[in-house]
Amino acid sequence: MAPQRKPEWLKRTIDPTAVMEMESLLRKLGLHTVCEGANCPNRGECFKNKTATFMILGDVCTRNCRFCAVTKGAPTPVDPDEPEHVALASETLGLKHVVITSVTRDDLPDGGAAHFAAVVAAIRKRLPDVTIEVLIPDFLGNLDALQTVINARPEIINHNIETVPSLYDTVRPMARYERSLQLLRRVKELGGGIYSKTGIMVGLGETQDEVLAVMDDLLEADCDIMTIGQYLQPTKGHLPVAEYVHPDVFAEYKRIGLQKGFKYIASGPLVRSSYNAAAGMAEMEKSQ
Repeated sequence: MAPQRKPEWLKRTIDPTAVMEMESLLRKLGLHTVCEGANCPNRGECFKNKTATFMILGDVCTRNCRFCAVTKGAPTPVDPDEPEHVALASETLGLKHVVITSVTRDDLPDGGAAHFAAVVAAIRKRLPDVTIEVLIPDFLGNLDALQTVINARPEIINHNIETVPSLYDTVRPMARYERSLQLLRRVKELGGGIYSKTGIMVGLGETQDEVLAVMDDLLEADCDIMTIGQYLQPTKGHLPVAEYVHPDVFAEYKRIGLQKGFKYIASGPLVRSSYNAAAGMAEMEKSQ
């Protein structure tokens, strides 16, 4: 079957000058971003606005998720200077809300939790007034690792559900839906006021009823923030797009999700977990 043509609402232009300037800063400090690693369609806009989502713990992932463009294989050693470099880059860019994610590091005893905490501490030291959001892996269900991140006191802990339960074996075979749901639940139980956040992709073959059922599961876990975006196939070796979901459907998901009880939802074809993350943080602060 021939691949579907990408609709007009998904087409973006990229400012090459903005990309080059951001990449120059990142390479100078030996840093990676998920914007580059995951081929994010918004990276041109974000780089032009001097924002980026830092990807720590290297750029090689130990998982084999079939939707993700990040390199898979044997990971590199953890860089002890990375926390300070992320803090310096955040200061240089004048960030008010810093978003940190990582590759999954199942090779590390704590999954990289202590390194996440070190990055948060380094940012706090340089920029005491910023808000911080971490997008963490599942740590293979290790609650001690999760507690290490909680103890670092980021404002938001994000962990992506990614898709509906029926597609897990196809989309992310090394992950478990219930394990991810339990992590989000534990953030609220143990976090002492830390906001929880998650995101899913649509267009992988899920039904609308399945998306709404995931919303119910997340609200039962007391999740605060949800993002919903269109899956885009990074390469021919990744899962094909089953459907390009119309923007009206994304608007309806947002309407229903807010009605169900989420505190904030970003839903749109080009929404990604960290896209305009500062807006979500601002909404949380307004609701206090």
